[in-house]
Amino acid sequence: MSIRGLKKKQPKTFKVKIITVDAEMEFSCEMKWKGKDLFDLVCRALGLRETWFFGLQYTIKGMCTWLKMDKKVLDQEIPKEDPISFHFLAKFYPEKVEEELLQEITQHLFFLQVKKQILDEEIYCSPEATVLLASYAVQAKYGDYDPNFHEPGFLAHDELLPKRVLRQYQLTAEMWEEKITAWYAEHRGIARDEAEMNYLKIAQDLEMYGVNYFPIAQNKNHTDLLLGVDAKGIHIYSINNRFSPNKSFEWSAIRNISYSEKELTIKPLDKKAEVFKFFSSQLKVNKLILQLCIGNHDLFMRRRKVDSIEIQQMKAQAREEKARKKMENQRLAREKQLREEAERAKEELERRLFQLEDEARQANEALLRSQEAAELLAEKAQIAEEEAKLLAQNAAEAEQERQRLEITALKTKEEKRLMEQKMREAELIAVKLVKESDRRAKEAEHLKQDLHEAREAERKAKQKLLDITRLNCPHMAKYPQYVPTDTRDANFDKGSIKLDLKDIDLKRLSFEIERERLDYLEKSRKFEDRLKELKSEIHALKLEEKQSGLYS
Repeated sequence: MSIRGLKKKQPKTFKVKIITVDAEMEFSCEMKWKGKDLFDLVCRALGLRETWFFGLQYTIKGMCTWLKMDKKVLDQEIPKEDPISFHFLAKFYPEKVEEELLQEITQHLFFLQVKKQILDEEIYCSPEATVLLASYAVQAKYGDYDPNFHEPGFLAHDELLPKRVLRQYQLTAEMWEEKITAWYAEHRGIARDEAEMNYLKIAQDLEMYGVNYFPIAQNKNHTDLLLGVDAKGIHIYSINNRFSPNKSFEWSAIRNISYSEKELTIKPLDKKAEVFKFFSSQLKVNKLILQLCIGNHDLFMRRRKVDSIEIQQMKAQAREEKARKKMENQRLAREKQLREEAERAKEELERRLFQLEDEARQANEALLRSQEAAELLAEKAQIAEEEAKLLAQNAAEAEQERQRLEITALKTKEEKRLMEQKMREAELIAVKLVKESDRRAKEAEHLKQDLHEAREAERKAKQKLLDITRLNCPHMAKYPQYVPTDTRDANFDKGSIKLDLKDIDLKRLSFEIERERLDYLEKSRKFEDRLKELKSEIHALKLEEKQSGLYS
């Protein structure tokens, strides 16, 4: 067989893109495949066995529709695009998530879808509940809270709260993170699947959880009601209130549901009860409502029957898996606890080692300081010893100096006494000299007066002699050349003798006066010299006395 023949026998395919809540996948489908073939392929790729909760949804002309399982994919009214996009979503919701969701993948897909519906505000949730749900979502994503690893700002890129809640409260992102982290820290030890299950258990109690809403009217002209289909039955709501239904029909109380064109009829099991009729906007809406009602009713009835062998096996496997995971979690928790204890012990040992090293370092430093202090003390002791020797030497010198000063003081006192005595003697001599000087001055004055009187007498005598001479020899005045020589010589000899005698007395007297004057001057000079010596000695004694006072 040729390669061309093999190629001709290969079936024609078309591409589809399957979009889950957190991933995208592409498949090649055969042209003849029905919706169930594609759905089974996707479930096998995901490893999903609880397939009855899910479906493939697509949007056509603004309306969300589910792919029919019993019809060919290409025969249905699907978007004309390549690849054809389908959303793999939960079509039906369990009544009790903890009992019905057996596989971890099923639980994870429900968790992601419900979380998205809450964030998109398709399911209303109070602000307090949204913070708690966000803490479980963080636990599922990040594991146990570790303040050393999960620093402030680690939730900045995660969408955890609806925008309505963020607008309702004027809180910063840091404040919201602090609130979420406070709850998140309390979930320590909870595994991912357990955190997701806790999330779903809280979410299933919300009024809008698992409800598909459709606008309806009780007549053909008004659309003033909402019809809701969920796992428990059919509910009628007012247009402005999706929380509390005005009327409810449980699946166990419904006998039949049918539609004709745009009219949908709900017949209760009680034949006496009123038949409820309403109108929808389109025939497709009635078909979709009927499809959801049939699927939810079938699941409702299945829950109340004995589980099939497949379900029993799945539940047994789920229990075993849970038990195994529980043991594994316990083992991991124990290992984690032991590891944490070991880390704490290690940290304690490291802290203790660091403390001991620090103490050893401090002790070494203290030893070095002690050694330095000992060396300093030894050096100071040596210096002190030298200073003591020096002080002893200084003390000895000071004692010698003190003795010398005492001796000097004694000598100074004696010398001072002698000097005072000499000064007194000098003063007495000075007084005597002054008196002698006065006496001599008086004597000199008397002698000068006597000398003056003597000279005056001599002058008078000479004058008298001349006068006598003139009287005795008047003729000699006329004839002096004839005066006899003998006569003149004789008279002259007499007068000269008298004059010589008088001159000798005067000279002698003058000589004595001069001699006494010279003696007086000599004594005065000696006295002045002696006074100067006394002054210098007194000055030297005063200086020595001052110095001796300073030494003292």
